[in-house]
Amino acid sequence: MEKGPVFEWKQCLIVRSDLKMSCGKTCAQAAHAAILAYERADAASRRKWYAEGQKKVVLKVAGERALFEIKTIAESAGIPASLVQDAGLTEIPPGTVTAVGLGPAKAEDLDRITGDLSLL
Repeated sequence: MEKGPVFEWKQCLIVRSDLKMSCGKTCAQAAHAAILAYERADAASRRKWYAEGQKKVVLKVAGERALFEIKTIAESAGIPASLVQDAGLTEIPPGTVTAVGLGPAKAEDLDRITGDLSLL
């Protein structure tokens, strides 16, 4: 049986599940997290991740505190991380922290931080 591709690089996009955002709003917040974290990554990491096909994994946490904890742990490990705060124009109040983006970074490094989280 053939094995699939091996991805050494990825992004983890982590969204709060307690906000009860619509599917479209949740997708938009994950997209914001991806772009913001990508902009914080160094050029070499971006190139390697891009060349592999830009693997992304979308995960969930129960609340805001978990997002801040994950961001802090990631930054301590040297992984680019960025919080998303909503503008409040549609479904949730202005300034609500909705998601965090991590990477692109080595998949094994991200797995140490996010390995216990559930898929969205």
